[in-house]
Amino acid sequence: MFFFSLLALLGPSLCQAACPYAHLADASLKPRSDAVLPRTVPGKKGIMLMNRINPSSSKLYIANADGTNERSLLGNASNYEYHASFHPDGKHVVFTTERNGDGNSDIYMVNVNGSGLTPIATTPSVEDAAVISPNGKYAAYASTAGVYTSNIWLKNLGIGVTRNLTNQTGVTGKPESPSGFFAPAWSPDGEWIVFSSDRNTAWTGHDNGTGWEHTQELAIYAITPKGTGFREVYSKANYTYGSPRFSPDGKRVVFYEMTVQTTWDARSSFTVNSTTNQIVSVDFETGTDFVQHTNTSGVKIFPQYVSNTDIGYLLKGGDDGGIHYTSSAKKILGGMRSPAWSADGKHVVYEKTGWEIRPLQKELWSWDPEWDYHFMDVFPDLSLDGQLTFTSKQTGSPGNSSIAVMPPGDTKFTLAFDTYETGALDEATVSSGEGGSFQPSWSSDSEWITFGLGWWFQSRADEPGWIFRAKSDGSSYEQLTFGNSSNKGFPSFSPDGKKIVYREYLPEFGLRLLDLNSNETTTLTTERDNLPFFSPSGEWVLFTRNMTDLSKNEFSNYEVCIIRPNGTDLTVLTTSFANDAHAVWTADGRIMWSTGMWGFQAEAATYDDTFQPYGQIMVMDADGSNKTVLTDSMWEDSMPRYVPNKFLTQ
Repeated sequence: MFFFSLLALLGPSLCQAACPYAHLADASLKPRSDAVLPRTVPGKKGIMLMNRINPSSSKLYIANADGTNERSLLGNASNYEYHASFHPDGKHVVFTTERNGDGNSDIYMVNVNGSGLTPIATTPSVEDAAVISPNGKYAAYASTAGVYTSNIWLKNLGIGVTRNLTNQTGVTGKPESPSGFFAPAWSPDGEWIVFSSDRNTAWTGHDNGTGWEHTQELAIYAITPKGTGFREVYSKANYTYGSPRFSPDGKRVVFYEMTVQTTWDARSSFTVNSTTNQIVSVDFETGTDFVQHTNTSGVKIFPQYVSNTDIGYLLKGGDDGGIHYTSSAKKILGGMRSPAWSADGKHVVYEKTGWEIRPLQKELWSWDPEWDYHFMDVFPDLSLDGQLTFTSKQTGSPGNSSIAVMPPGDTKFTLAFDTYETGALDEATVSSGEGGSFQPSWSSDSEWITFGLGWWFQSRADEPGWIFRAKSDGSSYEQLTFGNSSNKGFPSFSPDGKKIVYREYLPEFGLRLLDLNSNETTTLTTERDNLPFFSPSGEWVLFTRNMTDLSKNEFSNYEVCIIRPNGTDLTVLTTSFANDAHAVWTADGRIMWSTGMWGFQAEAATYDDTFQPYGQIMVMDADGSNKTVLTDSMWEDSMPRYVPNKFLTQ
C-alpha cells in the first residue's frame, strides 16, 4: 500500500535523495525578514530555545457599543495588549500587556484617548484581567506571583500595597487538584469580588478523559476585598461557569455556561465552529433563580450587563462571530476577543489578534537571568559540535514538518529530509498537523539524524509511523522500521551511535531498542510510554509514561521517568497529578520538561488555537531534585533546549 512496503523487502535500505521534492534537501530556506540573530551576551551562559503557542500580535480597540467610531486605543504606542476593562469613571481603560517582554504579562492603565500610560502591576509573574473598584481606589486582578498558580490579588492604587486574596486556608483547593482563580469582577457597591475557579476538580483529559489535553471545570465564587466571606455562588457537576459579571443593581451575576468537554472544543480550531453553549445568570445572594439568556448556536463568552435588561457577549467563531446583545439586533461582526463595556454601556473595548508565526530566534522574556530565551520551532536538538536540528512545523518554507538543520546562531536552515520525500504522506495530512517528520535526534558524530515519519496525535491509533535516519547534509536517508500495523516514532540515538530508542503505539505499547549493527529490536518497556531520549552518558533513557490511576480520581496523568537501557532501575521523577512531558537532557545531565502542574492561567474557553495553554517549562537534576520553574507565562511553553555561548557568534 505504501512506498515503504517495497523497501521492507530489502531490509533497512539506503535511498539517494532522488525522489520528488529531493531538490529541497539542498535548498537554503530564507527566514522571515524580521528574524533576529542571537549573539553571546556577557554574563550569561547562552540562549535557551523554546516554543510558544499564542497570537503573534494583539491590539486594543475602542468603539461605540454598536461598533461605530472604532479606533486603536493606543495607536502607535500599541505593544501587545489584551483583556481590557473600563475604569468605573469611563475615562480610563486598564489592560494586560506584554510590552516589557514577549511572554511577560503586566497590567497598565491609560486614558481613553490613549494618553497617560501608567503601570499598575509589573512583575516577572503573570498579571492579568484587572478590574477597578467602584470607588477607583483598588485593582483586583489575577496573578501567579509567589506560587505560580493563578490567584485573585488586590492592589491599593494609592499606596501600592498588594494582597493575595485566594491563597489562604479554606480557599485554596486540595493539593492534588487544580486550584486556579480567574476573571474577577466587582459588585456595584464594592463589597464583593466574584470570580471563577477550578479548585477541587480533577485533572481531566478531553473526550471522556482519553485526550492528552486538559479540560477545565469552573464554578463561580465570591469573596470580600478583605479576603473574608469566601463562598460558592454557583456550580454544577460536569459543567463550567466562567467570566462572571454583576448586574447594575448588584442582585444578579451573569456568566457563561458550558459542559466541561466544551472547554476543549471552544479553544480548538477543529471544533469551535460546531460547538454551542449559553449565557446564564443567577441571584447573587442565593445562587437560585437560574435564567438562560441565549438559546442560539455558537460559543458565547465574556458576558456583561450593558443595561438592566441587555447583556453583551462575544460569539466566538463562525460566520456570525463577533459582539452580540441579548435584547437587540445590533452586533459587531469580526474576530475581536474579550470585549468589555463601559459602565453606561455606551462604549466597548476589545482586542484583535494576529497569528503569524514568530520568526526563528525571536527574543522572548527571560525568567532565568543566566540564559537569554529565544523562540524556536518544535523538537530542537543540538549536536555535540553545535549544530541545530528541528522539525519545521511552524516556520520557514516549505514549513511541512520536515527535518531542518542550521547553526544555532543563525536563522537560515537547510533540509536534511523533506516530509514529502517518500510520498507516504499527503499534503492534507501534513497541513492539518496530524503527520510529518517528528523529533529529530543527532548521532554523536553529527553525521546522521534519526526521526519518526508518519501520522501522530489522534491519527496514531489508525495510521502507521516509521523510524528513519538521514544524513545531516540531506544527501541520503535510510528507513529503519517497516510495516503498517503499528505506529513507531520519537527516536533518539545512543551516545555511541549503535542503538536507537523509540516508542511503539499499538497493537503493543512501550519503548523499543533498535541495534543498528544487527538490525535486531528488543523491548525495553511495555507501558504507554513516549518521547524517549538517551542521556549524554548513555546510562539512562528518559521518557514520559501515562500513569493515570482512576482510583485516585485521575483522568489524565503523565509523568517523567528514567530507566536503564537494560530495563532496570525505573524511576518516576515527577508526581504532580497533572501532565509532565516533553522531557530532554541538558549537556550537563539535568532534565528540562514541560509541566501542567500550575494549571491554567486563564479560563480555558477563552483561548484560541491552543492545546495546552497551562504548559510551563521546568528543569531538575537527574534524580528529580532541585525542580526549578523556567517560564511563567499565559501561554503554552514547551520544547526547551540550551545552547551554550561557545556555539554562538561572539
